[in-house]
Amino acid sequence: MQDLKNRVALVTGGSRGIGAAIAIALARAGADVAVNYRRRSDASASVCKTISSFGQKALAVQADVAIAAEVWRMISEVENGLGPVDILVNNAGIARPQALEEVTEKDWDEVLATNLKSVFLVTQAVIAGMRKRRWGRIINISSAAAMTGGLKHPHYAAAKAGMLGLTHSCARLYVRDGITANAIAPALIETEMVTADMRATPEHIPVGHFGSVDDVASVAVLLAMNDYMTGQTVHVNGGWYMT
Repeated sequence: MQDLKNRVALVTGGSRGIGAAIAIALARAGADVAVNYRRRSDASASVCKTISSFGQKALAVQADVAIAAEVWRMISEVENGLGPVDILVNNAGIARPQALEEVTEKDWDEVLATNLKSVFLVTQAVIAGMRKRRWGRIINISSAAAMTGGLKHPHYAAAKAGMLGLTHSCARLYVRDGITANAIAPALIETEMVTADMRATPEHIPVGHFGSVDDVASVAVLLAMNDYMTGQTVHVNGGWYMT
């Protein structure tokens, strides 16, 4: 297990929910953290204030991570403000409860862009620096929907499953460069995204209650510290999906 002091983390979609919890947990473990957001500048500022209270550096950086030009600008701002990215948490995502026959081409493209294309773009933007420094952690926040199909999210499930394939590819390609790549697959964590969906109830979960954002954040810290786990998917789902 490695110390995170003097490491720089970037958490996409880090202004709320699981992303905010991970950003704060990484800071508690000693990392300086860049908090990416698309629209909620006030929420990202609040997360940064919490991070700063631990004595760590924090930077809020706005970008739509589904757009390449904005990703490269974001990485430049992070490098100038905090330093090169050592720990990348690809967390940004959207969900649209729709049956397959209700999904338009526009819906499909937007969900795949935000949930999967963004992972490719941001990882591509930081991987060369990680390889040069021979140290890096890529942590992708997937979902139990990748395995189960979810409740009513065919495009979301497809994107989250694609994220696992990309995780495996990065793990195999860069393992000799000192870089690990792992995924976390949560299910029904009590966030704004989950509680807004009336179909998402604790009855789906064998333990009988929603998970907390800290349940996921603690796993992200473990993966950031561990140099022997790579290519793995850690299931944080209260027993909904078992491997």
